[in-house]
Amino acid sequence: MEFPELETSRLALNKLSKDDTPALFEIFSDKSVVKYYDIDAHKSEEQSSALIDFFNSRFDEKVGIRWAIREKNTGQLIGTCGLNAINSKMKNAGIGYELSPKYWGLGFTTEALRKIIGLAFSKESPFCELYRIQADTMIDNVASEAVLKKLGFREEGVRRSSGYWKNEFHDLKCFGLLKPEFREA
Repeated sequence: MEFPELETSRLALNKLSKDDTPALFEIFSDKSVVKYYDIDAHKSEEQSSALIDFFNSRFDEKVGIRWAIREKNTGQLIGTCGLNAINSKMKNAGIGYELSPKYWGLGFTTEALRKIIGLAFSKESPFCELYRIQADTMIDNVASEAVLKKLGFREEGVRRSSGYWKNEFHDLKCFGLLKPEFREA
């Protein structure tokens, strides 16, 4: 199966490569980017290189897909987004994303996610046509919640202490989006 390359008016979404290691390191070494993640800030480019391998292996194993988010005009890597834990039998997946702080507040994440959600809910989906996409956010991650709500995700409740990382339990808000609720425009 070939990795699907996508475009929006401002972005190119394609596969990460080893050449992206320095740019990915710049993103994942920023503590503000991983504040709500289940990983610590990267301390070496080797960690970022291993993350690229992990993201790409998920596609090879048909259990996930992670796109590089690039500025269309420059090709600059500014973040990643994708589908995690794709369950073809149940026609659902989780969604994840991060963006370099230099690009926060400009609508890039929403633009990228709208494109990949449109693909995920279509017959052209690389794995199966999904019916549900889920996202979890930590309670005080209001920026991520705002992105999800712009895309039509509905808050479905709080799962108490369902996350454990950085030596503590975290309550997670669960958001869901069903295919009939999604509007690409």
